[in-house]
Amino acid sequence: MNRVASLFTALFLLVLPAHAFETTARSAIVLDVGTDQTLMEKNADMALPPASMSKLMTLNMVFEALDDGRLSLDRPLPVSAHAASFGGSTMFLQEGDRPTVEDLIRGVIVLSGNDASVVLGEALAGTESAFAQQMTIRAQELGMTSSTFANASGWPAAGHRMSMRDLAVLAKRLITVFPHYYGYFAETEFQYEDSPPANRFNRNPLLKLNIGADGLKTGHTQEAGFGLVGSAQQNGRRIIFVFTGLETAAQRAQEAERLTNWAFNQFVERQLAEQGVVLAQAEVWMGEAAKVGMAATSDVKALIPVLGRAGVQAKINYVGPLEAPIQAGDEIAQLIVTVPGFPDVAHPLAATETVPAGGFVVRVRTAALSLFRQLTGRLQTEAGAFF
Repeated sequence: MNRVASLFTALFLLVLPAHAFETTARSAIVLDVGTDQTLMEKNADMALPPASMSKLMTLNMVFEALDDGRLSLDRPLPVSAHAASFGGSTMFLQEGDRPTVEDLIRGVIVLSGNDASVVLGEALAGTESAFAQQMTIRAQELGMTSSTFANASGWPAAGHRMSMRDLAVLAKRLITVFPHYYGYFAETEFQYEDSPPANRFNRNPLLKLNIGADGLKTGHTQEAGFGLVGSAQQNGRRIIFVFTGLETAAQRAQEAERLTNWAFNQFVERQLAEQGVVLAQAEVWMGEAAKVGMAATSDVKALIPVLGRAGVQAKINYVGPLEAPIQAGDEIAQLIVTVPGFPDVAHPLAATETVPAGGFVVRVRTAALSLFRQLTGRLQTEAGAFF
């Protein structure tokens, strides 16, 4: 049967109602990385033209190839006529040039180079269209179910779509899975060889504002409007915010700063459980021990609105009794954290010790107890029927 153990209710009682963030963006989402809480969302699952923000998926494919050895940072790649033909934001690559993979990564991140994105895609898949197909398949594998790609650069094309939630998932992956490459996103300038000096500045408007911003990618087309995938870190907390559909670059910069200030100033972080500390005991069936401890596999934290009456709840859910044998470290339950006004967040709980299957005596005792419980239940039912 499903067991629910209530750990604590109304841990923090605050005074005034919290105020949700209101944005003029067409679609938006804000994620707190440490607690995995979604702080706000608006049309977050709507598949929209992502413009250059989809270059983050190109970079994910490149980072994966670097880690598995298919590419290296110092490897030169040829620039095709197709790649060199792109306008818009570019590295000013010429057909026949041979920039290194690292140059191209900087060209994508700092300069938003459409040409650089295509060179990388062609190197990995032969053609840009084949690379777009690979991107779509990989996105689905990563749980980005609203994403389909038609090219490597985000150039306007039918069917080239991403949701803001998918972009937040992707940004979190780039930050947490590839920290060894994430530093490129904070670079404010990059000039490739003889490209125009004015074409060297990062378009991310937050990098110079001293608010903890350190990436990721802007985007703009006439169809998509102005958008941004951003991340910032303050006092050990990291947030990711994604939005699109604003009318000007100035609005984009203002909205990004407003979102950042709101996310850091309107919430306070509280630790609800410590890694490895037993929270409760689960019943065990046919084991040498009748119960086993349950503990969080990592520290469990939650963000509480600074302004608002918040009754935080944490409950343990598991299907029990658990059948032996159980190995220490096995995931056996979930800690469900509820903060009013936000989606529940589930955290895994693991067994704190090994419980071997019981021997003959345990099996006999368990069978006798089960029979006794069945008989008692039958007698109680029959007695109730008489009255």
